[in-house]
Amino acid sequence: MTETLFRKKPGMTSVKDMPILQDGPPPGGFAPVRFARRIPNKGPSAVAIFLATFGAFSWGMYQVGKGKQDPKDGDF
Repeated sequence: MTETLFRKKPGMTSVKDMPILQDGPPPGGFAPVRFARRIPNKGPSAVAIFLATFGAFSWGMYQVGKGKQDPKDGDF
């Protein structure tokens, strides 16, 4: 609550009774905003990423298969 003159009557007033005061845009408007995405054309292709992932997966599965050999061999 604030002590103000509201509609030429002194006393306490509620925020709901106060006039709405909003900021507006600056004179001439705001500067334009750059929103276009600029993605560089560098990096590995989709095929290269797929092949690298497939190779890593295959090598990992080979290692898992190698680890499941008979533990009596003693070469672990």
